[in-house]
Amino acid sequence: MTTTPDGLGHNAATFREDWLEGLADAYARTLRRVPDTYGVVGRHAPRPGKVAVVIGGGSGHYPAFAGLVGPGLADAAAVGDVFASPSAEQIYRTAKAADGGAGVLMSYGNYAGDVMHFGLAARRLAAEGVPVRTVLVTDDVASGPPPVEGQEIDPSRDRRGVAGDFFVFKVAGAAAERGDDLEGVTRVAARANAMTRTFGAAFSGCTLPGATEPLFTVNKGTTELGMGIHGEPGLRTTRSLTAAELADELVDNLLPELPEPPADGSGRVAVLLNGLGRTKYEEMFVVFRQVNRRLKEAGLTPFRPEVGEFVTSFDMAGVSLSVMVLDEELAQLYDAPCDTPAFRSLPGSRRDADDVREAPAAAAEQARPQPGPSAADLPATAALQAALDLVAANEDELGRLDAVAGDGDHGIGIVRGLRAAVAAARAAEPGPAGDPRSAGTALLSAGLALADASGGASGALYGALLAETGAVLVRAPEGAGCTTALLVEAVAAAQRAVAELGGAQVGEKTMLDAVDPFRAELCARTGEDLVTAWHAAAEVATKAAAATAELTPARGRAARMGAMGYGHADAGATSLALIVTAVGGTLR
Repeated sequence: MTTTPDGLGHNAATFREDWLEGLADAYARTLRRVPDTYGVVGRHAPRPGKVAVVIGGGSGHYPAFAGLVGPGLADAAAVGDVFASPSAEQIYRTAKAADGGAGVLMSYGNYAGDVMHFGLAARRLAAEGVPVRTVLVTDDVASGPPPVEGQEIDPSRDRRGVAGDFFVFKVAGAAAERGDDLEGVTRVAARANAMTRTFGAAFSGCTLPGATEPLFTVNKGTTELGMGIHGEPGLRTTRSLTAAELADELVDNLLPELPEPPADGSGRVAVLLNGLGRTKYEEMFVVFRQVNRRLKEAGLTPFRPEVGEFVTSFDMAGVSLSVMVLDEELAQLYDAPCDTPAFRSLPGSRRDADDVREAPAAAAEQARPQPGPSAADLPATAALQAALDLVAANEDELGRLDAVAGDGDHGIGIVRGLRAAVAAARAAEPGPAGDPRSAGTALLSAGLALADASGGASGALYGALLAETGAVLVRAPEGAGCTTALLVEAVAAAQRAVAELGGAQVGEKTMLDAVDPFRAELCARTGEDLVTAWHAAAEVATKAAAATAELTPARGRAARMGAMGYGHADAGATSLALIVTAVGGTLR
């Protein structure tokens, strides 16, 4: 047994048996093992008089293929070793277990090993009197020879089957479930394949069970466009792409390849953004956001879009985009219910793109990058803008400090929160410029906006700090100026709120270790003008923040890390010092 980079020990010789047995144990309500075979069959099969849909391929691609067995989808799946076809014997036994007397439709990707072994099994079944039909999946537009002008591509020979497998299997399974005969199931499955195109991109290779080195690699800082699910070379290599750029590449490579929409399709397309094994779902949703926009701009209507893992490549990092152009029959079959370990579709859950509601204007405004400092900004807004600018300039350092004993997101979160706070203050600050009640109104709105946008513990604490400061200022007597004494009262209230909300005390290595010295110095200078007092207090806060390096964390997640945090300044105290320093630069 060897250990792969993910830390799991795998016995390569028994990996297929081990994971199939675990799958059957976990989803015994849906499927069962075919005796003495590397295959699974649905609990609903065989059903007398129903066409059996039998799929299959190598391990390493889960949920394809065994995870897609269940009512309304495949009846059985034969499974090979990692990236290898199941043998003809395994396919034959699996098909026999699913056959209900109405014939068998075999569907699988267009790979030489699969074609030969499934073909041999089909011949044996036919010799025994079992009607068999085959639909090869050939959706990968990046495979096959380069196009030659004047010569048509023959997908049955030139293109592989990748994530578009899912569309073909789903349509075939639904047709069989509604009672279509073998010729009917074959017809709609072939139609689904003809209307499906896929294009993918990879950011890293994969390491097989039992191996210590990757099977293939993608150079660091690059993206391989068109790479196959077994590491087949892509069309070209490019630099690392942003999510929007990647989405554009996927769409741009698919649109010219899509077949003409049928008259009864209304421009509808089934859309699948498929993860290849290591890409986070949140990252895929970011990519899909741009994919969805681009498809709509092209006059297409995404129908029941899916984002997730359907045909993976073990632990490869990357995604693929599959699009199936729909007619009314394909739409109905794709929308039909099914229940498998990896995918469920409930009756009545149909969704067209027209059902999607636009995001509220406020959320869209918050997401839009906010403008920089403006000469027209009133004091509170100008102070928050200055704080945003300085904290953003130190975002990476704040993240580094937070990562010592935390999750490393402090810089990102506070910048995001301050950006929202600036927008809220700019919209809420009524003026006039010298009125503390005007600044208080702005800070009340800014505090809630910061907490909402930043999230997490730091967001809540900074939100409370701004809101409590604002609450004191809005109660200032009419005509009162913004004095040092008034701000001492406001900072003291903010400190109490942060301490109560976070449950921390001074000395426990939190932002309070910068807030408390700042308040104390400001209080000591109550008789001085505000600008002088604030600058002096900000210098004290900066030194206090640096001194937190000599403290051991005693609150929150960092406390569990013990002495690990010693020797590094606290991220919250550091960001607080940056903020009060920036604010001091705006005081007049």
